Amino acid sequence: MASIMQRRMLSKEDEAADEVEVRREDQDKINRFSRLHQRELALKEELQQKSKEKEELDDISTELELADEDEKIQYKIGDAFFHLPLEQAQEMLSTATTRIDEDTVKLEEKLGSIEEEMTQLKVELYARFGKQINLET
Repeated sequence: MASIMQRRMLSKEDEAADEVEVRREDQDKINRFSRLHQRELALKEELQQKSKEKEELDDISTELELADEDEKIQYKIGDAFFHLPLEQAQEMLSTATTRIDEDTVKLEEKLGSIEEEMTQLKVELYARFGKQINLET
C-alpha cells in the first residue's frame, strides 16, 4: 500500500518537474495554430462546395449534349432565368466550369500552405511541450 502511495507521489512530482512554462511566444504559436486550423476547416468546406458545383455543371453539360440544337435553354444568371441558344448556354457552362477549376486550384494551394505552416508549428510546439499539448486535428 505504501509503495502505491509513493508511486502516486512520485508521478505527481514527475509531472510537476515535466511542466514547461508557457511563454508569450508559445501562446502566440498556439493561437496561430488554432487560427490556421479554423481556416483549414473553412477551406476544406469551400473545396467540397466547389466539387459539388463542378459535378452539377458536368451533369448539366451531359444533359445539354442530348438537347436539340434549335431548342432554347433556360440558363440561370443570378436570380433570373434566360432563354439562350444551346451553343451560347454550352459556352457559358464551359466558362463557369473553367472558373470553378481555377478557384479549386487556388484553394488547394492555400490549403497546402496552411497545412505546411501547421506542420511546422506542431513540430515546434511538440518539441517544447511534448505530451503536455495536443494539437491533433
